[in-house]
Amino acid sequence: MNEQLRALLQDTVDGGLYQIILSNPRNKGEAFIAKVKIRPVMIREKLLFQETVYQGTKVFHENYDTSVMIARIEERLTQEFRQCEVEHKTCRAVVLVSKKGKMTVNRKQTVQNGIQAEADRMQMSHNRVKRYILEEGTPVPFLIDLGVQTADGRIVRTRYDKFRQINRFLEFIEDILPTLPKEDTVRILDFGCGKSYLTFAMYYYLHCLRGYDVEITGLDLKEDVIENCNLLSRKYGYEKLTFLKGDIADYEMKDRVDMVVTLHACDTATDYALLKAIAWNVKVIMSVPCCQHEVNRQIHNKELASVLRYGIIKERMSALITDAVRAELLESQGYETSILEFIDMEHTPKNLLIRAIRRPFEKPGKRQCKMEEVRRLTEYLQIEPTLLKLLDDRSEGGD
Repeated sequence: MNEQLRALLQDTVDGGLYQIILSNPRNKGEAFIAKVKIRPVMIREKLLFQETVYQGTKVFHENYDTSVMIARIEERLTQEFRQCEVEHKTCRAVVLVSKKGKMTVNRKQTVQNGIQAEADRMQMSHNRVKRYILEEGTPVPFLIDLGVQTADGRIVRTRYDKFRQINRFLEFIEDILPTLPKEDTVRILDFGCGKSYLTFAMYYYLHCLRGYDVEITGLDLKEDVIENCNLLSRKYGYEKLTFLKGDIADYEMKDRVDMVVTLHACDTATDYALLKAIAWNVKVIMSVPCCQHEVNRQIHNKELASVLRYGIIKERMSALITDAVRAELLESQGYETSILEFIDMEHTPKNLLIRAIRRPFEKPGKRQCKMEEVRRLTEYLQIEPTLLKLLDDRSEGGD
């Protein structure tokens, strides 16, 4: 084995690696691998290297430790590829393999002066902000079938907002990873999953990219949508991603649930989903409400009459109040709640996401204080939000 190649890989396959690309395959065609990309990933506090293999229209992911990844690169350059590009924070290198198998390693150190290093650091920081979890140019099977990507990984121009939305949602998922079980199956329920762009994205990110043992169930009322999603799930080999026809209010989960997701559940359907999540004592709730008419029909306040007389203002205020009350009610049930800016969904112009994470510890009386604050607000505005009524009924029933 070429000693220069071995030295290069041993020096660069670490946390400072940006990427390694194996290209120029010896054999071409759908049956052969066209390209391999390698990048470092942190999984459960361990540095691994993710190998992304492109074969025809299919993409495969596997994670390996350092020694295994070095051996695989050496093997692929001996048998499958004629070129290897290495991008590391300290150097850039190109490995070329001749038809007779001779390897040439061209390696250039990236020594920078202080000003240039700072400029590059700022640029890299900027790139990290802009960098998507699902990268443009990397084909993802479900994005291709859902019409977001072309077969070669390019984003369909008219679907770029959907691509950004999916990545934004995955950033929210990335933030809550520390709250999910690492050594056990992560169980997620997606109420009102629809065409399931984000459901497929969650499974792909958590299982394929991050290595979690994840089990996701999508629930929706449209039978044809459920049937199509199950077909796609089987096609991709997503064994623990299933879709069921059912109503949020009537659905019962037999096993433990770690996270409930409710996206574009219309009007009070969001409240029923939140109640289920609370009753199941889930660790994480992600909710993007859809149309919200209930409070708009109820709200009445003499001091706000001059504001509420304008229909569009009343509608927007009602939607914001609805979500604020939901967030405060989740706080009253033991959750740390945030309202985050999302990206408009195709079903609704609403762009707020309610994220709630169960608090491990809580000061005595905090829940009661929050509930009292909500009651004073709802009395002042003369509104009766569904989630408040559902929680009262649950409390009276002793659940």
